[in-house]
Amino acid sequence: MNHPPFFIGIAGGTGSGKTYLCDKLSCHLGKENTVCIEVDAYYRDLSHIPINERAAVNFDHPGSLETELLRSHLETLARGNAVPKPVYDFATHTRTDQTTTVPPRPFVLAEGILLLALEGIGDYLDFTIYLDVPADIRFIRRLERDLKERGRTTETVISQYLDQARPMHEKFVAPCRNTADLVIYQDYDISDVAQKIRAAAKDTGCR
Repeated sequence: MNHPPFFIGIAGGTGSGKTYLCDKLSCHLGKENTVCIEVDAYYRDLSHIPINERAAVNFDHPGSLETELLRSHLETLARGNAVPKPVYDFATHTRTDQTTTVPPRPFVLAEGILLLALEGIGDYLDFTIYLDVPADIRFIRRLERDLKERGRTTETVISQYLDQARPMHEKFVAPCRNTADLVIYQDYDISDVAQKIRAAAKDTGCR
């Protein structure tokens, strides 16, 4: 690359559509030009904790993430080098032995609920987006995802949402809306979002 990567941070509450937005932006910015870092991959390994105690951990608190590793990976990508992104097993709350190689690309998309609330991460982000989606829609999406993809039960999803996700959203996630460069809603125009990113990247000299 002739220029350092342009880092785009995508945040918002659980079920707000961050991964979907990443996929759409990848298509509009060019898949050969983009790569995505999911903050969920950086959950701390809990293999040292008895399996029946792991579910009690508050995964919606910034402390559940290995922020220092994420920070190191973003710095490495900024220098133009690839990183070994962890692979996390959400069913067992453990980090697997596998990794996924993430190469540096002109646009690095980082997405996660707590992304903008993590210490020092904002220093690496050139442009930030906050997805503002109504809470009821977000909860339904989270329920469907956790039942299908993460081996949870309806009861545990509801309990976790009320006890952890909702209060952590109000404390850590929602305030980030005020710091984002761009706030978008359900009916956003992906072409318009991509255009704003390209304009911001051009202004910084990255593209």
